[in-house]
Amino acid sequence: MKTCFFGGTFDPPHIGHLIIAESIMEWGDFDKVIFIPSYKPPHKLENISSVYHRINMLKIIIKNKSFFEFSLIDIERKGITYTIDTILELKKKYVDEKKIFFLVGSDSILDFHKWKDYKSILNSCQIVVAPRPKFKIDKISKDIATKIMVADIPMLDISSSEINERLKKKLSITNFVTKEIEDYIFSNLL
Repeated sequence: MKTCFFGGTFDPPHIGHLIIAESIMEWGDFDKVIFIPSYKPPHKLENISSVYHRINMLKIIIKNKSFFEFSLIDIERKGITYTIDTILELKKKYVDEKKIFFLVGSDSILDFHKWKDYKSILNSCQIVVAPRPKFKIDKISKDIATKIMVADIPMLDISSSEINERLKKKLSITNFVTKEIEDYIFSNLL
């Protein structure tokens, strides 16, 4: 079994997350993708939806997709979610995995050198980067760039931050999320 772990806030999970996950499966010949919602991301300590709503939305978005799962590994640990802690937990929990593949967006990798124990992360797993438009690997230090894999997948310019901004401005999010997620957001006043 070859698994790719997809960490993020997923607030809300959107069409881009689905396309990235499906594309990563094909690109990396993965058997499944496991979404890992963070409990409290260190870079987003304010204005995120409750864990309850983010988990419910993940359940909705992966419904009927047997090759997608989600893990509560970060939620159950509580506290601020640091990737190094997640990787170490994954290595204990998924001992049959020959290698831990951890997927991040290219917007995150630009600040990777600021992550807690980033060198340990690079030595403990294979970081896979989902590129966005205008991403340039030469903006990353060589000690990081030589240890990551940049996936050759479609580049999408959709972000949860943009969706939340559109919601604040009362603009449509129809082309950014599935109908079920849009309904969930509006019925729960998120």
